This record gives sequence, C-alpha cells and structure tokens, in this order.
Amino acid sequence: MTLPAPNKPVVQGAAPTGAPDQQAAARVVREMFTAIAPRYDLLNHVLSMNVDRLWWRRAARTFTHILRRPGARVLDLCCGTADMALALRRQGAASIFGADFSHAMLTLGGRKACDRVKLIEADALALPVDDACFDLVVSAFGFRNLTDYDVGLHEILRVLRRGGEVGILDFGEPKGVLGKIYRVYFRRVLPVVGTVISGVRGPYAYLPASVERFPDPSQMLERMRAAGFAEVSWTPYTFGIAGLYRGARP
Repeated sequence: MTLPAPNKPVVQGAAPTGAPDQQAAARVVREMFTAIAPRYDLLNHVLSMNVDRLWWRRAARTFTHILRRPGARVLDLCCGTADMALALRRQGAASIFGADFSHAMLTLGGRKACDRVKLIEADALALPVDDACFDLVVSAFGFRNLTDYDVGLHEILRVLRRGGEVGILDFGEPKGVLGKIYRVYFRRVLPVVGTVISGVRGPYAYLPASVERFPDPSQMLERMRAAGFAEVSWTPYTFGIAGLYRGARP
C-alpha cells in the first residue's frame, strides 16, 4: 500500500505534559491508567462505538497461522485488561501471556481472563523473560505509550524466536474529510466524554495528544526496519483510524 509521506518530527517516545524525563513520563502514564482502570473497558467500547472489538478480532485473525501452531507461545504486550490477549486466545490453542506495568489493569484483566491467559506485571522496555521465547508478540493500543519506541522495538525483537512475528495495533490519523471530522471528535468530544464517565481529568486529553505524537506509518516502518525487523507492513483499519504494523524476526 502507498504510505503517506512523513510529516511529523522524529520523537523518542511518549511524553505526557509535565513529565521532564523518561522515568517521570513512565510514572505519569502508569498513574493515568491506574486512575481510569475501573471504567477503562466501558470507555473503550463507548468512545469507539464498539469498533475496538472488531479491531482486536481482525488483528487476532491475522496471526491464526501462528496461534494454531502446536506449542506456540504468544505475548500480548501492554495488555491492559487483556482484551487483545483473549481475542488471540479465541483464535487458537497457543499459550498466551500478557504483560503490563499497571497492577490495577492486570487485576481487572485477571478477573476476565481467569486461567486462559498468564499475566505478568512488567515494564515493556525491560521484560523479565529470556531471549527468543515467543513466536508472536502483539501490542494493541499500548505501544504508543512507551517512553522509548526504539527500545521497545528492540526488546520485542529480543524476545521473539527466529521467524517470529510482531503485530502493533494502534491509532492513526485518517486523511481527507473523514480525518477532519474525526479530529474534531478525537480532540474535543472524546476528552469531555472520557472525563465525565471516568471521573478523572487528564488521561483523555493525553490520548489525542499521544496519537498526534506517534510516528506516521512510514516513520514507524522505518524504525521497525532499523530495529532489525523484516517484511514490515502497515494495514489501515476503518479508513486509517487505526492500523496494524507487522514485521518478522529474520
């Protein structure tokens, strides 16, 4: 597919307002997700009008060739409340793990996943696992919150087995008339609704800012190549509101 030309400055990673360095940024992100955890699932479904469920299922189906492989091990990185992990689990009998650094999100995810997903409280930039231990690493709407995208990509590559694949599902910025309408909703309506339902100020203003900061598809694919991934690609979902980045460890 033809990718839009990059029009954003190259950034290191997520940088919430008021965070002077990476350590502070990580702390702020963790605190935001802890604060909204009780209403996180409800807000995801309401604010996306349930399209998020379709995105998870579509991404999971993309990797059925791995998920149905005997003995396959899969990691849902920045798993939140385990929705992506459960979507992956429904597509095959692979052993599914979920990792997140928010204890509150993992607690909720554990109630939903029961024993179908093994959950790990861990930093995505320094996973407490051996090299080359997963056949697939997927991250749904979490990679964007890492404080260093390149370190995150290298860590994913480290834990993938040779021939293993990565899938990063995250928001994008659609173009044209739809893009203009979407940006009004995303920047003005979504933060207000999110704040009212969650009862917490801040996180839903951070969301559109983090999407605007995230690399364009062409930049993201170049960063994946630089990290060592091969066969990289980007597939837009719902006119580019979201999209799936793929790559393989050679």
